[in-house]
Amino acid sequence: MDELMQEIIKFQTERDWKQFHTPENLAKSISIEAAELLEHFQWNKEYNKEEVVDELADVLNYCFLMADALDVNVKEIVLNKMKKLLKNIQFLNLKVFQLNIINYRGFYVSL
Repeated sequence: MDELMQEIIKFQTERDWKQFHTPENLAKSISIEAAELLEHFQWNKEYNKEEVVDELADVLNYCFLMADALDVNVKEIVLNKMKKLLKNIQFLNLKVFQLNIINYRGFYVSL
């Protein structure tokens, strides 16, 4: 992953694009590229894999540049987010289990 990040930053540096790559501009670019990715699935399930992969690469490149602009480690933030999601899932599973127990005992539950 570090090697990939270095290649992306090298590409950016060689073109002197860092001056334009503010978090705000990168967030816009991520959204725009994600919309272009989604466009391939707009009307049906058929898609050109090569075109989709190109759009996915654009989204990922901007995400890596955003991580660099924010001075965060991609691996760390992804793993931290996964930990947070796991806690939320465990909490939700507990709540569903509790609701199932309540329903099993004949109580009415309104969500």
